[in-house]
Amino acid sequence: MMSATAEKSRVLIVDDEPQITRVLKTVLTSQGYDVRTAAEGESALTNFTEWRPELVITDLYMPHMDGIELCRRIRAQSNVPIIVLSVKGEEGTKVQALDSGADDYVTKPFGTDELLARVRANLRRAAPDGANDVASFDAGDFRIDLDARRVHVRGQEIRLTPKEFELFVYMARHPNRVLGHRTLLEAVWGEASQEQPEYLRVFMGQLRKKLEPDPSNPRYLVTEPWVGYKFNPQG
Repeated sequence: MMSATAEKSRVLIVDDEPQITRVLKTVLTSQGYDVRTAAEGESALTNFTEWRPELVITDLYMPHMDGIELCRRIRAQSNVPIIVLSVKGEEGTKVQALDSGADDYVTKPFGTDELLARVRANLRRAAPDGANDVASFDAGDFRIDLDARRVHVRGQEIRLTPKEFELFVYMARHPNRVLGHRTLLEAVWGEASQEQPEYLRVFMGQLRKKLEPDPSNPRYLVTEPWVGYKFNPQG
C-alpha cells in the first residue's frame, strides 16, 4: 500500500544518463511519488521553478551546469531537501556538494531500498513539526521558531538549510551535553549515516559560520575531541 506521504510528494530527478533517470523514475513512481526528470541543470531549474518539487535528486556531473552549481542555485531560493548521487571515492566532491546546500548523498552503485529510505527520511524531516511540538523555544542567546524553521541569535534572524536547522535544533534541545558523533548522525541523517562522518564536519562548519561571532574560535558549538560536540546556549 502506498503511503499518504508518497502520494503527495513531488520528486525531481536530474541526471544526464537516461538509464539512471528511467530506473529512478520507475522505482519512485511505483511507490506513489509524482516524478519529473531533467537531463541537465538549466532544465532542472525551469522544472523546479514551475513545478516546486518537495525533493530533488541530482547527479554531480552533468553538462553545462554540474550538480554542485545546481545545489547552490536551488538553495538560494528554497530549503527543499536535495540528495546528490555520487561515485565512490569522490569524497572531496561530496563535501563540496554538502557545502553547496545538499542535505544527503547516495553513492553509486546503490540499491533501491537504500535510495527509498533516504527519500522517505528527507521528506519526513522536511515536513512540518507535529502538533505536539511547541511552536518556538529559547535556548540562551537563541530563539528557535519551529513553525517557520528560523533561528534568531541575539535578535538577528539567521536562515539555515533544512539539515543545518535539524542539527542545530537537536543540539539546542540537549544543551550543555556532549553529543557523540554517532548520536548526532543517527538523529539527523538516520542509522545508515554512521559511516559518513563528513556530514558533521561540513554542517558544523556551516553552522559556525552563520551562528558564531568568530567561527574560528566557537563559543556556542564546541568540539569535544574524538567524541563529538556540545552546545553552550550562553556562549
